[in-house]
Amino acid sequence: MNLPTELIDAVKKKDLILFVGAGVSSCLGLPSWSQLIDKIGEDLGYDPALLSSYGDYLAVAEMYKLTKGSFGELRSWIDQTWHSGVNIGKSAIHSAIVDLDFPLIYTTNYDHWIERAFSEKGKAYTKIVSIADFPGIRSGQTQIIKFHGDVTNDETLVIDETSYFERMSFEGPLDIKLRSDSIGRGILFIGYSLRDINIRYLLYKLSQLRKGVPITMRPTSYLFSPRPNPVQERILDGWGLKMISSEVDHPRDALQKFMREIAQKSKKASCKK
Repeated sequence: MNLPTELIDAVKKKDLILFVGAGVSSCLGLPSWSQLIDKIGEDLGYDPALLSSYGDYLAVAEMYKLTKGSFGELRSWIDQTWHSGVNIGKSAIHSAIVDLDFPLIYTTNYDHWIERAFSEKGKAYTKIVSIADFPGIRSGQTQIIKFHGDVTNDETLVIDETSYFERMSFEGPLDIKLRSDSIGRGILFIGYSLRDINIRYLLYKLSQLRKGVPITMRPTSYLFSPRPNPVQERILDGWGLKMISSEVDHPRDALQKFMREIAQKSKKASCKK
């Protein structure tokens, strides 16, 4: 895999923000969004196949919240279902995330597996879900910013249409923090599917946030894709994102290889100094 020298240098100098998507959690075998809709259908008394034909998971989750009044029961199910039966110490991807020592990790995942990977290796971190967590930030300690909320707090979850549309306004405390964090730093996106229009919109909005940063202070950002996609590559390039793709068939294996090569090449670069 041909990795840009600038990417390796940014990792080595700790000038790169890692942005983690659902694909990283799916590598652990966690339930998919379709299974989440199945659960919602079961709770609301709908046939899951019929319910999914009425809208995507954001719309279905919106109906759940309007019907139930809160995500309390669903959140408890997600917490229990997504946090059992996994030995995080055996996840090569999560191990690499910890070992690469990113100073800032943003994630749109609700689960706790990144945090647990840090705990497994005995490495300190600060979890940031809202502005209330800002005072806990410590110099030299990795920050894990839960951009779409955390499964321990119903109010922070970005899971239904209303909360998603509100989140995409990009005017909250976490957005202001991201603007500040990304001055002078690039961003590496992993675990995102470009077939998802919601994800592409997220990438677009993030690129717009960074437009306020002077060009001379705007380092290159990257997105890893298991498969080449010339159409999306051209679009992302216009947004200031460079796509790095793989020819490995399985998405998990492709991401593992990518993270392993970053670790090897950044370590090798450090040894040359």
